Amino acid sequence: MQHYLSSSTVSNWLAAGVYPETTRGPYVSRIDPYLPYLFQRWESGCHNMVHLHQDLVAQGYKGSYASVRDHLVRRLPRGKKNACKGAKLSPAPPPVRHVMFLFLRRPEDLNEEERGTILQLCQSHPELDLAYTLVQEFAKMLRTRTGEDLDAWLAKAVASQIPEFQSFVLGVERDKAAVQAGLTRPESNGIVEGHVNKLKLIKRMGYGRAGFPLLCQRVLHAL
Repeated sequence: MQHYLSSSTVSNWLAAGVYPETTRGPYVSRIDPYLPYLFQRWESGCHNMVHLHQDLVAQGYKGSYASVRDHLVRRLPRGKKNACKGAKLSPAPPPVRHVMFLFLRRPEDLNEEERGTILQLCQSHPELDLAYTLVQEFAKMLRTRTGEDLDAWLAKAVASQIPEFQSFVLGVERDKAAVQAGLTRPESNGIVEGHVNKLKLIKRMGYGRAGFPLLCQRVLHAL
């Protein structure tokens, strides 16, 4: 294997007269400053890793749940909790995308495991419980075409003080008439959007390989 060095690097080595040894400091993980507190909480009996991760986040920790779990497991005897405690390692929280789909689905369409996941999430923090209620109320408005409830829902979302809902409310207020119509009227632009999507797909399939006349023929044939 060949290695290429820049002329400036070679010049610096020649000027130094000896090979410059590289010195690197010890690796410091972002969780290292929090380890004393983490072990103190562990020894005091808090063996729920989800709660431990939430405690560290509240103190400014920017790392992931997996990092907290891995550091604890690696430092515990035989990689397990104390046998006298009789508790198992806390499972990792579900992915955000998975939680989002669960929050949007009808409760009656969920299986027992999914209902348990939502119950656990709602019990873990009051903000999650409130977020689930708001999402379900908005989804119900969309399904039942009850746009007259939009103003009351917007007031609840503003009062929740949840940043994500605050941003969503601002977006709704900018085009409130259209949102109100979408939540009330039965008409849909789904057919138009489907044709637009089909047109874009045909155009991209022929990009760089066909001209406008062939594109016209393909579009007319597809429609």
